[in-house]
Amino acid sequence: MLNVSTDLVEKYNVPGPRYTSYPTAPEWIDSFGPANFKETLAESNNARPPRPLSLYMHLPFCESLCLFCGCNVVISKKHGVSHPYLEKLEWEIGQIASRLDGARPVVQFHWGGGTPTYMSPSQLEDLFLYTRQRFQFAPDAEIGIEVDPRVTTEEQVRTLRRLGFNRISMGVQDFNPLVQETVHRIQPYDVTKRLLDLCRSLGFDSINIDLIYGLPHQTPESFVESVDKVIGMSPDRVAMFSYAHVPWLKKQQGSFAGFIPQGMDKFRIFRSGIERFTAAGYLYIGMDHFARPNDELCLAQRDRTLQRNFQGYTTKAGADLFGMGVSAISGLARAYAQNFRDLDAYYGAVAQNTLPTMRGISLTGDDLVRRAVISKLLCHSVLHKREIEEEFNLGFDEYFPDELERLKPLAADGLVLLSPGSISVTSLGRIFIRNVAMVFDTYLRKPKEKPLFSKTL
Repeated sequence: MLNVSTDLVEKYNVPGPRYTSYPTAPEWIDSFGPANFKETLAESNNARPPRPLSLYMHLPFCESLCLFCGCNVVISKKHGVSHPYLEKLEWEIGQIASRLDGARPVVQFHWGGGTPTYMSPSQLEDLFLYTRQRFQFAPDAEIGIEVDPRVTTEEQVRTLRRLGFNRISMGVQDFNPLVQETVHRIQPYDVTKRLLDLCRSLGFDSINIDLIYGLPHQTPESFVESVDKVIGMSPDRVAMFSYAHVPWLKKQQGSFAGFIPQGMDKFRIFRSGIERFTAAGYLYIGMDHFARPNDELCLAQRDRTLQRNFQGYTTKAGADLFGMGVSAISGLARAYAQNFRDLDAYYGAVAQNTLPTMRGISLTGDDLVRRAVISKLLCHSVLHKREIEEEFNLGFDEYFPDELERLKPLAADGLVLLSPGSISVTSLGRIFIRNVAMVFDTYLRKPKEKPLFSKTL
C-alpha cells in the first residue's frame, strides 16, 4: 500500500497542467491564425522523412449535460442540429486533405466528443467514408471512437465495426447511484456490460473504459465497488481520470462543490483504484492509464516509444496530429493550433472559406527541449540525460542547472531519484508526476492573473 502523509498530499496537491502539450494551451496566442496554420501544414508536408498522420474529429453533440464534464459540448435533443455541423466538418476535412501529401499514411484515427454516437448510423458511415476517400489509411491503423453506452445502439456498433473501427472507449465514470444522480448521468451497470459484450463479440481489438475519481459523494469504499465491476468486465485498457474541478470555466460544476472529496480523501480514492487494478493484473502506465501487460501501451513503454498527446498516451510516435471540428487541436512537430471553441465562430469561418483556426503557437528551440524532457518523464518515469543531449546537442546539467536544484526537495520527499546520468521517478513520484514535470515548465514561472489548472491530485 502507498502510504502518504497528509502533509505531503497538501504540499504537492497544487494547480498544475496535465501536459497533453508543451507549451500548455494557456500559453497559445490568438495572433496565430489561419495563415500561420497553413504555413505549419506546408512545413509538415516538407518534413523528411515524411511523418505519418493522426486524425482527430470532434463531434460535440450530447442529449444531456453531465455536470462534471469539462469537454466542449453542445447540448440538444433535436438531432437535426448535427446536419449543418457535418457539412462544415466535411469542408474542413477536404481543406486539410488537399494541403497534405496523399501518400502520408493515417496510422491513427479517432472520433471524440461530445457523443459521437449522437449521430445516426448513416451519418457515421457517410462521414467516415468521406474521410477515407481523402486520406490513405495504413493497413494497421488504429481507428477508434468514444461512445456513451446510454445512447449507443447495436446498429451503430455494428456499422462502426463494419467500417473498420477496431478500438472503442466507453464512458462510465462511476456506477454508484448517488454519484450518478448528483452528476446527472444515470447509467446502469447492465447497460454498459451489454454494450461491452457486444463489442467483444464483434471483434474490436481494444476496449477501454473511462472512470473518474474525485466525483461528489465518492468514497474509497464506493469507488472500489465500481472498480471491481469494471475489472469483472475485463476491458483491455482503463483510464482513471482525476476529476478536474474548474468552476471558473464550467459553471455547472459549482452545483456540487460541497460534496467533492478533497486532499487526503481524494488521494485514498485514487490509491484504492490503483491497488485494485494492479492486483487484477493491469499495469499502471502513468497518470491515469492502465493496460494489460501485452497491450501496445505497455510494449511501447518498455521500448521507450510511448508518447502523450491530447488523446492521452499513444503508441504512434512521430505522427503529426490534425484535429478537425469545433475546438479540435492539432499537434505537430513544431506547432500547436486550435479551432474556434464556439459553434457560431466555427461556422462563420467555414462560411468564409477560411480555416477555423482560433489560436496556436510555434515552438521555440527551448520549447522543443523541454517538451521532450516532460514527455519522457510522463511516459517512462525515467529520463536518461544522454537521450536529450544526443537529440538536441547540449549538456543536460549545463542546460538545466536551476531545474536540477529545484528537483532536490522532491528527491528529499522521495518523489525522484537523482543520479549523474538520469532522473528516475519513484512509485510515490508517479502519483505526483505532474509536479515533477512542472519543474521543467518555464512558463509556470510567469505570474498568472487567474486560475488556469485543476489540482494535480
